[in-house]
Amino acid sequence: MVKSVPSIFSRKLMLAFGLVLPLCAVNADVETIEEVVVTAELRAVAVSEVAGSVSLLIPDDRSDVVNHLEEVLAQAVNVNFASGASRARFVQMRGIGERGQFAEPLNSSVGLLIDGVDFSGVGTAATLFDVSQIEVLRGPQGTLYGANALAGLINVVTSGSTIDWQSRAQFDVGNYGAQGAGAVVSGPLTDVVGMRLSARKYQDNGFIDNLFLPSSSTDNHDESTVRLRLDGRTEALSWQIAGGVVDVANGYDAFSLDNNRQTRSDQPGVDEQTSRYLSARVEVNDLDWAQLIAAAGYVSSDVRYGYDEDWTYVGFHPYGYSSTDNYERGINTATVDVRWLSKDSREDALSWLVGVYLLDRDVDLVRDYTWLEQSFTSQFALQRHAIYGEVRLPMSSLWTLAVGARAEIHQADYQDNAGVRFRPEDDLFGSRLRIERHFADQGLGYVSFTQGYKSGGFNTSGTLDADLRLYDPETLWNFEVGYKAKIFADRGEVRLALFHMARSDVQIATSIVRVRDDGSSEFIEFTGNAASGINQGVEAEIDLALSERLLVSAGLGLLKTEYQDYIDAAGNDLDGREQAYAPGYQGHLSVRYEVTERWFASLALEAQDGYYFSDSHGARADSHALFNAAVGYRYARYAARLWGRNLTDADYPVRGFYFGNDPREEYADTAWTQLGAPRQIGLSVTLTW
Repeated sequence: MVKSVPSIFSRKLMLAFGLVLPLCAVNADVETIEEVVVTAELRAVAVSEVAGSVSLLIPDDRSDVVNHLEEVLAQAVNVNFASGASRARFVQMRGIGERGQFAEPLNSSVGLLIDGVDFSGVGTAATLFDVSQIEVLRGPQGTLYGANALAGLINVVTSGSTIDWQSRAQFDVGNYGAQGAGAVVSGPLTDVVGMRLSARKYQDNGFIDNLFLPSSSTDNHDESTVRLRLDGRTEALSWQIAGGVVDVANGYDAFSLDNNRQTRSDQPGVDEQTSRYLSARVEVNDLDWAQLIAAAGYVSSDVRYGYDEDWTYVGFHPYGYSSTDNYERGINTATVDVRWLSKDSREDALSWLVGVYLLDRDVDLVRDYTWLEQSFTSQFALQRHAIYGEVRLPMSSLWTLAVGARAEIHQADYQDNAGVRFRPEDDLFGSRLRIERHFADQGLGYVSFTQGYKSGGFNTSGTLDADLRLYDPETLWNFEVGYKAKIFADRGEVRLALFHMARSDVQIATSIVRVRDDGSSEFIEFTGNAASGINQGVEAEIDLALSERLLVSAGLGLLKTEYQDYIDAAGNDLDGREQAYAPGYQGHLSVRYEVTERWFASLALEAQDGYYFSDSHGARADSHALFNAAVGYRYARYAARLWGRNLTDADYPVRGFYFGNDPREEYADTAWTQLGAPRQIGLSVTLTW
């Protein structure tokens, strides 16, 4: 049953907000909250001026060390993620988003950009060393980014070059064999061109003990990142070129017949990805009538993903079986985005922008599966062409009306060696209507109505029934009311949003299990359409500088979801049931304290309600809370910090399935979970010069 009120824990978190707020009046001599610009909007704008629900995550060298996007997403409310691999590749916002991929196509509900390059669906490459900020835009971003951003968008922005030469090196050690080393060099090449080069290598053994091999590194992490960025600026134009290579060679051995961190796989899997990307952006400012912004991005990824399907070894049980499933993909994505923006900066002037967008993606798949007579191969090509625009009309000194729209043509071409061929084409449309109210105390109130969309698609499994092959586009209407303001003389900022989202022809990733002649199970994942769905809730965030030394940040998201008039492929009536990966609450609370000019400490709490793993069964994740902390020392060019994540060593799931896979139980249907990282403790040392 969907929870209509927050749990005891979320009520305690709300009480904590109430206790923190009055403290800010204790000391008037405090720092102000630094304003940060969101670059993922159609125009670069401060986060306090965005008429939408946005979280800005900034990696902090005074907190616990993070290596990947999955380790910071809990700091953005109503954002969840699914693993099923060594790292989380799939994100859900407000209960909407994919949870895995076994066949083409993947139509992402949450887009992922890194330096303007589209990494949607290949999020293993989202390493975070030398990243300046992560922008999380919740709700449909159809006007901004089209079909890949039905539920929202994540924009990862790496650090830019500096005006003088700077260098930094970081070294990390920790339990589970963790080792990390990274370096950054940044500075001016000429008076108008700057450069930044960064590199990072991180390794650990993972958190699994394989009892059969035996080994403690079959679920290991081995991740390398190299990035180069050039920035140039003159009076007439500014430009940026960014490129990099992310090489991930991780293991994948996460599921156990005993639902713990002890496996018996004789052929552990892999989760590997090598991505090479390049992006360019130019802003032309000397045109008389408009500003021109042109951006292009390209990424080529080789992705290898596989696992031991039986999770055991030959001879484990008389009724046992042995099989592996391996997927190798070559994914190439190219994008071009060109927009013209009006230049009249008067507050009472009408402003406008218009743009065109092109995307071309090719995916080649080779699947080697024990139960196939030969390797399965497929080729998938996707093209998207869009035109978009927005007009902002000041109705008075306090009120502004903004209207935007996007029209998109989506064309796909799929074929495989099983004789399956699809060539679907969709004409899609998104829109945005916003009314903004500006207040004298720098506050912003808004009401928005946004229409998002997601293209239709097809299912390609050779054993799937004909009537389950195709599914239709999904449409989402989002009604949102929000308020943002600086508080306590700019020492704090509060952001509030209430939203109601109505979904039509909901695309649901579900599954069926079929029993083979030998008694083993075939797990088939496919996508279909539900009748409709409702996602609604509240999002609240606050940042407070309580003194020159004490900074507090907190967030709370409440979410209620349900399906309407939905009967699944097995004939089960799910009308009124909560949607998968949609926790009823999610919250975070962090405190950072500068003990002296040299000593500092931080403590963070992340909490999440339980949720269904899938729409095809009733297995659920339990609610959980994680505590992270760091204590550090800085002196001149040196800094060191002792940090810990999940300090209470809580067990919590990051992926779950429900099917029969244990021969000891005669393959009875069982809930299986992949556990998140246990307690991690480490030491990081940084040298700057």
